[in-house]
Amino acid sequence: MQNRMFTNLVDLLQYRAVVQPELKLYTYLTDGEDEEVSITAAELNRRAMSAAAELKGLEQKPETALLLFPPGLDFIAGFMGCLYAGVIAIPAYPPHFRRPTPRLDSIIHSSGTTVALTTGQMMADIAGQLDQTSRITTLRLIAVDRLKAAGHYACEPCSGGQLAFLQYTSGSTGNPKGVMVTHGNLLHNMGLIAKYFRLSPQTKIVNWLPAYHDMGLIGQLLMSLMLGCELAFMSPVNFIQKPIRWLKAITKYGATYSGAPNFAYELCVSKFNPETDGDIDLSSWELAFNGAEPVREETLRKFVDTFAPYGFRANSLAPSYGLAEGTLYVSGCKKEEPYTAIWLKSDQLEQNKAVETAAGAPGARPMVACGIIVPEQRTIIVDPQTHIPCGEMEVGEIWVSGPSVAQGYWRNPEASEEDFGAVPAADSPEGRTFLRTGDLGFIRQSELFVTGRIKDVLIVAGRNHYPQDLELTIQSSHPAIRNEYIAVFQTVKDDREIVVAVAELNREHRQRTKRQDDLALLRKEVLAAARTAVAEAHELMLDDVVLIKTGTIPKTSSGKIQRRLTKSMYEEQLLLIW
Repeated sequence: MQNRMFTNLVDLLQYRAVVQPELKLYTYLTDGEDEEVSITAAELNRRAMSAAAELKGLEQKPETALLLFPPGLDFIAGFMGCLYAGVIAIPAYPPHFRRPTPRLDSIIHSSGTTVALTTGQMMADIAGQLDQTSRITTLRLIAVDRLKAAGHYACEPCSGGQLAFLQYTSGSTGNPKGVMVTHGNLLHNMGLIAKYFRLSPQTKIVNWLPAYHDMGLIGQLLMSLMLGCELAFMSPVNFIQKPIRWLKAITKYGATYSGAPNFAYELCVSKFNPETDGDIDLSSWELAFNGAEPVREETLRKFVDTFAPYGFRANSLAPSYGLAEGTLYVSGCKKEEPYTAIWLKSDQLEQNKAVETAAGAPGARPMVACGIIVPEQRTIIVDPQTHIPCGEMEVGEIWVSGPSVAQGYWRNPEASEEDFGAVPAADSPEGRTFLRTGDLGFIRQSELFVTGRIKDVLIVAGRNHYPQDLELTIQSSHPAIRNEYIAVFQTVKDDREIVVAVAELNREHRQRTKRQDDLALLRKEVLAAARTAVAEAHELMLDDVVLIKTGTIPKTSSGKIQRRLTKSMYEEQLLLIW
């Protein structure tokens, strides 16, 4: 791969600008469909130089800079401008105006940043619409779309060990922490992605994932720069409003590589109308990765069944696993045959043993492999209490060691030591430190299976219950429950531990329940249906089901349910109940 010539992204973009100046690296679909604007390698280099000159021209060059951009080309210019100036970039979700900004305030406080790169329009909106209690209003704002061309060479020397950016974690199980990612981490991890997903300069990418999240930034946007290939992208809002836009963009640009979390594939299936959306051709789509949340076998099967008539192939699906602390990619691969799916005995899984059974057998739980364990890094399964490595088909915590593992958490040595300095038990042959991922899984024939997160697992009467399994059962129990918007957790009430499900009411049933009597009756129906389904499938008593307003369950920026935050809101009676 060409990236072996480089130790950092600064040299890489300069190379593209000199050797391939007219290479159209990025095309942004402003309406998600036809309207587009593009930028070449030479243009991106010039814009990055302008942003770098502005940062270096400040009275004191900042150590870090927050990136607050709407979807579009300005983000990548600002990101590379930071790298050119030797300033650590902090990609972040842009603010919702006239609403509190707790996550951004937390990031600003944690990072200590004093500067933000943004656009002229967003700068005006921040000044005119944002609550003045927000920490954003204290930052020095720079509009990268209004900068003049740099009058001098504004590029700092760069090395592979230098920090490129802080990837703030999604906060699905706690407060966000800034993962320190170096240029070397990035190039090593993108090299793994390119190798095992079989990408090349001939790859064509389509993306709708946000640039402030690692899967969108590293897995797709920066892959275009590394490979020297073209990428077309749209706003996440454009996709959510009309999922077929993703598939139509793949058709239009002949994309070979694109992917998203599991919910996106589910959404494409549920919203697809063959009569109005049938003018698609997915035969070019060679690698469709699926990660960032539990990969459901049923979703993959439905996606293949729905889109096979339009050229999509089952062996294009690549279930994957990764995390910000590992830069991004840990496992996943392009296979000649369809993805691996097995069925496990649920009662054995509750005892941390992966025992295979027949599909459809009583108590069988489907599991999808998230790719192979790669030799360039060391991935092991470890008992989270004893730190003794597990054998094959034994469930434990996933630990990772290698050049892609990030440098720790920004200004948080205690958390860094806890998560990045793990050492296996003394009698283990492993002679290195590992990253504790906090995820549970097992290995079967060199393939990694992910079963859930340690902090989310419910322990009832000595048995482990994975919340995603309970949530899937609950969402199928009654049509009033909105798919993928459920959180199950344990809490204490009246000195007794109880199991609670919080679920959003779907829009169709919301229209039918305007009277209080109707809502009370619906709640009883849902509670009875959910309790029956959970009892039958999991031999577990569900103590409470709370129906909340559509669009109010806490989710991370990548779409993961925030179970711990939902639990806290339940305990403090802050949920918006119907």
